[in-house]
This record gives sequence, C-alpha cells and structure tokens, in this order.
Amino acid sequence: MTATLIQSPDRVILPHISWQTYQSLIKDFEQEPALRLTYDRGTLEIRMPLDPHETYKKLLGRLVETATEELDLEIRSLGSRTCDREDLARGLEPDQCYYIQNEALVRKVEQIDLNQFPPPDLAIEIDITSSSINRLSIYAALRVPEVWRYDGETLTILSLQNGEYISQEKSVALPVLKAENIVRFLALRNTIGETSLIKQFRQWVKNSADEDKN
Repeated sequence: MTATLIQSPDRVILPHISWQTYQSLIKDFEQEPALRLTYDRGTLEIRMPLDPHETYKKLLGRLVETATEELDLEIRSLGSRTCDREDLARGLEPDQCYYIQNEALVRKVEQIDLNQFPPPDLAIEIDITSSSINRLSIYAALRVPEVWRYDGETLTILSLQNGEYISQEKSVALPVLKAENIVRFLALRNTIGETSLIKQFRQWVKNSADEDKN
C-alpha cells in the first residue's frame, strides 16, 4: 500500500483501502480529533486541517448555534461525527453538522445509525484547500439535505434536489440566513474579536426575526 501526497502538505491519499480498514482507522484516530477521514469506494483521504480551516469551522458553527438560540429552534450538534454507510462504501467527517428539522427524531438516540435514521440536516464544509475527493458527491449519496461550503471568501449554500446540490440564496434549515449576510459577518473577524462578532450577529438575527414577524 503506497501513500501519495497530493495538492498540499495537509493531506495524504491512500488507494485500495477496504471498508474494514477504514473503520479501524476511524477507531484508531479517535484520540486525534483534528484529523479528517474521507472514504470513497476504496480511496481514503486523511486531512490534517490547518489553522484557517479550524478558525472558520468553529466560527461558522458558532453562527449556526447563535441563530438557533435566537430563533428558538432546538438542534442536536454533532461536530465532526463520522457520517458513513457501508452499503454505499462511502463516508466522511463534516467540519460541523447539525440536526435541526429532524432534531426531535434523534434527540434520545445515543449513537445514530444512518441506516436507520436520516443524516444531519445541515453540514458545514470549509474548503480553503480543496479535497482531492469529491466530498459533495458523498454528501449527496448520504442524502444530507443542506451543505454550506466556505472557501475563505465565498459561502455557497447548497440544497439537495433530485440527487444534486443546487446553490441557494438562503438556508433551508435557517431561512433567516442568507449567504451574503453570513459572509459579511465572517469578514468582521479581521477587524474585531470573535466575542464582539457573535454579539453583533446575535443582535442582527434578533432584528431580522422581528422584521419577519411584522
């Protein structure tokens, strides 16, 4: 088995990996939460995210969580939990993922089996250095309804329709949020601290929700 370094020093690609080996590596890497595994029908990518990736992952997650608080929506936050299905021979770890529309369905489920329950309603992908594997095709196979993809400058909100992702102006899970609004707040990171940013975002969501009611 030969490892091939592709595109950047933050990842390796391993060909001809069995499903059983992939599952074993998931368990072996449980103590290395920074590593991300992507598996697509025999090909395994191991990513080691850099600081910009982790910064935007956490910040976008905080925006989602703040919005659901202000909109009084229950969520189940699952971070980078592994989303995989052996029958598809595919799996990945989102940067962040949430049950929102289906939160009540999985609230009491300790370990969610995607063969029995729907996938997370929203997944966040930080794509500053592009994956060598088409992760969107894996999300589509897993039937994740909505994916936010951020490349460091542009946020694309993608909604799964007839097996394909279509770019949308605003979130399906959180309709008050438009891509342009989210990017505007992400850009503030260069001028103010995260706590101040979240406070401003919280007030904006509150005002937007009040306007929708009127």
